[in-house]
Amino acid sequence: MAAKLGGGSEEPIADINIVPFVDIILVVLIIFMVTTPIIMKPSINVTLPQAGSGDETTPSEFSVSLDAAGSIVLNGKPSDEPGLTAFAEQMVIQRPDIQAIISADKDVPHGRVVSIIDAIKSAGIKRFAIATDKKK
Repeated sequence: MAAKLGGGSEEPIADINIVPFVDIILVVLIIFMVTTPIIMKPSINVTLPQAGSGDETTPSEFSVSLDAAGSIVLNGKPSDEPGLTAFAEQMVIQRPDIQAIISADKDVPHGRVVSIIDAIKSAGIKRFAIATDKKK
């Protein structure tokens, strides 16, 4: 707080000092700028195959990713086929019309993707989408 020296006036200080407020806002902005890429980074790096006729898929509560090594990531957490099937069975009970989105690396063997689709469909999920990148 600034004080006025001299003079005998008894007027209160009515000036608003916004410099500390601006400093705080800039620090918060810098924190968001630094942490956003960390938060938004996908949990698994998947190089999707490219297709010229692909449509946009809406985000789903059931997202399966397969990396090049063939390991399964279910909604950002490592999983396996029995865990995938159990989760799918729970989701079908909660929402019978749920859609599963499968994001498989382009180097994953076709048979591995088919076994994941089979595990999902055997749990009762009837709708699924395979994620692709749009051809340039």
